[in-house]
Amino acid sequence: MFRRLNILLLLLLLNSCALPPDSPRFRPSESLPPYEQENFEQYVRETRAWIADNRAFIGEDRELEIELNTPFEIRPDEPAKHGILLVHGLGASPWYFIDIATAMANDGWLVRSILLPGHGTRPADLMLADNKDWGKIIAHHANLLAVEVDELWLGGFSTGGNLVTSHAYTDDNVDGLLLFSPGFYPDTNYLFLTPAISYFWDWLNIDDEDNIATYQSLPSRGASLYYRSVSTVQKNLKSAQFDKPVLMTMSQHDSVLVANTMLTAFQNRFPNPKSRFVWYGESPPNLNDPRVTTLSSSLPDRRISTFSHMNVLFAPENAYYGEAGSYIMFENGQDDIPRPANPEDLWFGAWGQSEEEKYHARLTWNPYFVELLDNIREVAVD
Repeated sequence: MFRRLNILLLLLLLNSCALPPDSPRFRPSESLPPYEQENFEQYVRETRAWIADNRAFIGEDRELEIELNTPFEIRPDEPAKHGILLVHGLGASPWYFIDIATAMANDGWLVRSILLPGHGTRPADLMLADNKDWGKIIAHHANLLAVEVDELWLGGFSTGGNLVTSHAYTDDNVDGLLLFSPGFYPDTNYLFLTPAISYFWDWLNIDDEDNIATYQSLPSRGASLYYRSVSTVQKNLKSAQFDKPVLMTMSQHDSVLVANTMLTAFQNRFPNPKSRFVWYGESPPNLNDPRVTTLSSSLPDRRISTFSHMNVLFAPENAYYGEAGSYIMFENGQDDIPRPANPEDLWFGAWGQSEEEKYHARLTWNPYFVELLDNIREVAVD
């Protein structure tokens, strides 16, 4: 979603705002859906109906688009001791956690994945949400889940990682965190400008909306919401260590975040001996923390050069983003390189990955997905 947000902001300052086409996708809905229902079943039912009524559909399979953007719950066969609430990133959807959620439910977890207000319908709906909405929906559904389980965990991807970490600092019911590419330290020097920019210009970036699980376009309001989440989580991290178990994953070549700063933060701010940091890339120099696991992100036998911001979440078998999935993120910051006609000549990597005579699409699945599940079990199971 962000790709190179610093470049977009700089271009905006040097030029002018992006002007959207005359399309429902770039006009906000009349209002956001309610999210503080008395039970999760009602929340899912009402949110699904709201998405059906308000979504600017992209393709012909409307039911699939609704399904991939609706909050969901997966219950294990037996009563659950552990429960986890999962929170997606900016522009993404609850479905981003479907592979992890399914595996954890098979391990006996009660798993819920929520929809952040402003998502699931059209990019312009990010103009309607604020950080209070995001904080309130997490607090409400964390409380609902805590009633049903003995141990409450929170999980988040990217911006969702910021939000659940900040909530965990205030909620003693939270027993641990699973953080996938958490957006603590963005790779941009201009993010602080986004709240001011959002008062004057509506859009930072406008793209073709061809991905049914993710917004491709970014309103300035959305970038401002991300900035607020960064500011809050950084203040929390400075104020105190988080001493409960945490699993954190990071790609060395993440195009959105400063990976080395994330690793340093893990070592300094998350002291629990059970915590683990999974680093996808080359082993960092002078690393002597036994809690850090390094896995190579250069896998030429699978035409993978680097890992991306998002790929950790998805199993290779995923029907949409997987190794043989129906959607390929061809747009990857390589406009000067022709796209290969033969799929066998396509390589995969982080946004902006560039090598001579290789066209890189975005890597959208995790070759180490089975190992990731083992990492989760190691951290989150007694």
